[in-house]
Amino acid sequence: MSKLNVDQKNICALLGDKKSDFVIPDYQRPYAWTEEECQTLWEDIFEFSFPEGKYNQFNNDEEYYLGPIVTFKNDNGKLEVIDGQQRLTTLMLLLRAFYVRFGSMKTEESMKTKELIAKCLWKTDEFGTANLNELKIDSEVATDNDKEEFLEILKTGEVRDNQKSKYANNYRFFQKKIEEFLNEYLDVFSYLPIRILNNCILLPIEADNQNTALRIFSTLNDRGLPLSDADIFKAQFYKYYSAKGEKDAFIKKWKELEETCEKIFKPQQGTPMDELFTRYMYFERAKQGIKSSTTEALRKFYEKDDYAILKKELTLDNLSALADFWNDIANQDEERFSKKILRKLFILNYAPNGMWNYFVSVYFMQNKDSENQLEEDKFYNFLDTIIPFIWAYAVYNPGVNALRTPVYAEMINIVNNREVTFEEFKFELSAIKNSIENYRYMNQRPITKSMLTWWAFQNENQELLELSSTFEIEHIFAKNIN
Repeated sequence: MSKLNVDQKNICALLGDKKSDFVIPDYQRPYAWTEEECQTLWEDIFEFSFPEGKYNQFNNDEEYYLGPIVTFKNDNGKLEVIDGQQRLTTLMLLLRAFYVRFGSMKTEESMKTKELIAKCLWKTDEFGTANLNELKIDSEVATDNDKEEFLEILKTGEVRDNQKSKYANNYRFFQKKIEEFLNEYLDVFSYLPIRILNNCILLPIEADNQNTALRIFSTLNDRGLPLSDADIFKAQFYKYYSAKGEKDAFIKKWKELEETCEKIFKPQQGTPMDELFTRYMYFERAKQGIKSSTTEALRKFYEKDDYAILKKELTLDNLSALADFWNDIANQDEERFSKKILRKLFILNYAPNGMWNYFVSVYFMQNKDSENQLEEDKFYNFLDTIIPFIWAYAVYNPGVNALRTPVYAEMINIVNNREVTFEEFKFELSAIKNSIENYRYMNQRPITKSMLTWWAFQNENQELLELSSTFEIEHIFAKNIN
């Protein structure tokens, strides 16, 4: 049975512990807190420490909960931070700003507080003296180009004018807030940091191994920054490729994937990487023969059998191929796609719902060749088949949920190398004709633009428009012309 060490601690007890030696591992996401999150944190801890702006209204028995810190001790004896990176990093910046501001203050309170802060920032010797050359935290985040700025700020307590990272901006913010606080509360300055150290509480959860830590990680959220499904998958991939001795290659490929997805996916929910995993999920779902119109949550789908899909040798390469495919669509790459293909994809860009993205993704994954290319005529015929069907469903049985039933069935046909015909979902001619004739083709409805775009492209001389183009319909012929 996995063991957990869970014991609520104040900041001073947790960070000041001689055994505290944190590392943010290379598979973690970059530091993401902005000044907005720092403002919220500052306001919360100030209001807690100085109720109604008065230092003497503070109840020393009260505590302010900051959240969990999930770690495990890695092979190097360091506490690898699985969850809580954002708040831990921010607290380090805040404490460093306080330490600098104490400067050469010689009051008993200030000297004691400064010493306590030092033990939170730096390792100490056997006499409890802080070694200003050895930080209590290190960052190895592979995709964080600014991590060296973070470590430099902690080491020097200074930030240069040309440093524009989130670390630098947030450190400047805390410097400003501390200066403002000092000007107003000079005589009681030490009370704020000491109350932060003694009465602000963290919940350190130390797992006995990485697997246990990752399971906990999957259930928790960073303050104001929910963990994405892709973050969980990244950790699983990292563990898998590290065991194979391919950690560096994985980190490089993952960073490239993130950069590509950030450029091309703008999902309404989740992250761009979540969107890539969603599109790939439908391919894996079809291979499993799942026809159910109720789609599982992304994380629940992938976590089956201890994340078995993520441990398949080809999964990461498949994700890269799928991302490149959609990147070339987004860029309307005429070296990869003919103009007639790009016209069909442009029409689908105005489809009534986004189900077509998953449909096309499944088609690509099943039919791509060894060079990740599609046979043009077959792909064109596929697009030419699905467009009118999507339109018909939009007017006859509107709503994305309704479209799922026929599309999911055809996805299974695709992975079984059967032609997409929608044979089991044909419309009764008079019914669909009546629906089309009575449908209100209003300007704001995507299908109206999709149909008009299709009509425009019947003229072979019509130039292909950029996907980023926006246009509005000014006039539509009257329904009845008499």
